[in-house]
Amino acid sequence: MLEVINPTTGQALPPSPALTLEQANAVIDKVADGFVSWRGKSMAERAALLNAVAAELREDKAVLADFMALEMGKPVKEGLAEVEKSAWCAEYYAENGAAFLSSETLESDASHSYVQYPPLGTVLGILPWNAPVWLALRFLAPALIAGNTCVMKADPNVPTTASRLVECFYRAGVPENVVANLAVANDVASKMIDHPKVKAVSFTGSSRAGQTIASQAAAGLKPAVLELGGSDPCILMADADLEKALDVITLSRMINAGQSCIAVKRLFVEQSIYDEVCEALRERFSKLKCGDPRDESNNLGPLARADLRDQLHQQVSKSIEAGARCLVGGDLPSRSGFFYPPTLLVDMQPGMAAFEEETFGPVLSVTPIQTLEKALELANATEYGLGASIWTRSQASIDLAVNHLQSGQIAVNGIVKSDPRLPSGGIGRSGYGRELGPQGIREFVNVQQIWIA
Repeated sequence: MLEVINPTTGQALPPSPALTLEQANAVIDKVADGFVSWRGKSMAERAALLNAVAAELREDKAVLADFMALEMGKPVKEGLAEVEKSAWCAEYYAENGAAFLSSETLESDASHSYVQYPPLGTVLGILPWNAPVWLALRFLAPALIAGNTCVMKADPNVPTTASRLVECFYRAGVPENVVANLAVANDVASKMIDHPKVKAVSFTGSSRAGQTIASQAAAGLKPAVLELGGSDPCILMADADLEKALDVITLSRMINAGQSCIAVKRLFVEQSIYDEVCEALRERFSKLKCGDPRDESNNLGPLARADLRDQLHQQVSKSIEAGARCLVGGDLPSRSGFFYPPTLLVDMQPGMAAFEEETFGPVLSVTPIQTLEKALELANATEYGLGASIWTRSQASIDLAVNHLQSGQIAVNGIVKSDPRLPSGGIGRSGYGRELGPQGIREFVNVQQIWIA
């Protein structure tokens, strides 16, 4: 059984059945057997089914949002938005998949030579708990429209959400031998990578787990896409629109109680506005309300697990001991559940825990900088490279930043976010490969050369 704790109350939810290794292998065999018929469908037929999935997701969004609130603490209003975004992702690939995978003629000594993009087979997606609907669709939509079949291993924290999500696919008419959920414990999931009918792996999660999965996939010569952790920098220059910037930075850091890989985590502020910014952020953080995620008046729910909250508090405590100042938050609540308050750490410097490590919760690190060049140096002083952002009105500063920031995506005067239309992924300990956009759909296809005399 998969045991789940309600992070809002700290009490156990009803356990969910778990598959044994043998049962999980049988599910993979079944989905692999469905590959030939699914690949044989036209792109238009697959697109119609993805559009039907989008409709089912919208019909079921209140139920899915409620399950996310119960199992991992996401505020209902954020859960509703997540399901809407997931439906959009399905529709986006339904509309654009054929164009993204159309054959390309290349000149050679042949009478006709071209490249086509047939699917690989059955793809395994190992997914986290923090956005269980969106991250599933981000994996499933492009892989399915390309003609692959998919097995989804959702995190054990969100078994009911994952089960309900797959039901939406079945109600839409997607065959059960095309998409399936593997309700297994993590130790069983690791064995799925070696299944001979799994042809590729997509993983979203921690950098440490990603290293293990990458090694295992590579041993089987299986392509993998890894979207891992981040310690995303944001540079705030004195000429920026400060009100807008501070609102967006606060939103970025607090979405999903800070449990987002692409959230702003390290903020670098030009010295001339440093005190003003710190005070403005303190005011914003102080007004945020933590509580039951099913109550839409609350801004933040709990963290997903007790160990995540305890690890975050340790990072905060170590940073304060090393000289950081805590302007708000930083204490462990006495209430039930796994809540952690919005926490603002200022005067942060390299070497401090919350500067060097990924903080997966509502904690923002703020550091003063004298020049943009110094900010860029500190921004790149990390093993991660997922997202980065800069706020400035200066085109020269924008040009310098986009030419020097080392990350998979850069936002200028806006929030780093995932968008079906744009590729998403990182470098370094943030992983490799890309999801979404035209680039993402080509990760799990065969780039096949055709030469005709």
